[in-house]
Amino acid sequence: MVKKLILATRKSPLALAQTQLVAAHLRATIGVETDLLKILTTGDQQAEWSLEAKGGKGLFTSELEAAVLRGDADFAIHSTKDLPGDMPAGLAIAGYLPREDAHDVLVLRAGVGTPQTLATGSPRRRLQIAKLFAGVAFTEIRGNVDTRLKKIGEQHVADGTILAAAGLKRLGIANWPGVEFHALGFHDMVPAVGQGAIAVQCRAADAARFAGAFDAATARAVGLERAFQAALGAGCHTAFATHATAEILYFFHERIGFRSHPLTTVDFASPAEAAGRILRQFGLS
Repeated sequence: MVKKLILATRKSPLALAQTQLVAAHLRATIGVETDLLKILTTGDQQAEWSLEAKGGKGLFTSELEAAVLRGDADFAIHSTKDLPGDMPAGLAIAGYLPREDAHDVLVLRAGVGTPQTLATGSPRRRLQIAKLFAGVAFTEIRGNVDTRLKKIGEQHVADGTILAAAGLKRLGIANWPGVEFHALGFHDMVPAVGQGAIAVQCRAADAARFAGAFDAATARAVGLERAFQAALGAGCHTAFATHATAEILYFFHERIGFRSHPLTTVDFASPAEAAGRILRQFGLS
């Protein structure tokens, strides 16, 4: 077994917190030490870009993946929801840490009951939250979690925004001056594919070597969610979301709205087949 592994990570506070969780997990499970290779991705450099207008595929992952392919790093650490449905040749997912809370959180400026404006650049979030607040207007928002919270609580750029519960928890943010947090159930807001899961990506030749160090239950659930993503070819321009629990699939698509579907062990064993069958039932293939 190697004595030290190099982990490629974005430089944002959340990315670094997630990478430290992976480092601690690797020390505990396989007794290996780690170093961090901190990389500024295109998505981080282009902080003013509209991801919906410019396209977000690979903007937060490509440079990390290139570092692994070059041999500069052993692992690339990603928020799974940032990963495109396809993967560069020569790379694979070694595994995932146990999934954190996958819910979204509605962040409202203190004292706001019904928001008139919400800041989010996500088509998935816009279409779903509009069903809760008819007539709400949208504006885009970029930046780290603390930047977004300041824009709502201090700068009042909008009445609210929507953030992932997992990111807030990993940053230790349970409250913030000037805002209030409201958890959204899966029937109100279906999370992005892989939301709450940290993906550990490696060279394909090394995947089997490290697979036993990661969480099997998370891999099964995310594997099924990514099968839907692959079947639909969905990217940042499509308002699509799916989240798999042990028993229920929660699903949203811009063409058909919200759906749910019971799951069995067979669905997790054959994710591509299950995705195709369920999409046909939904009228989407």
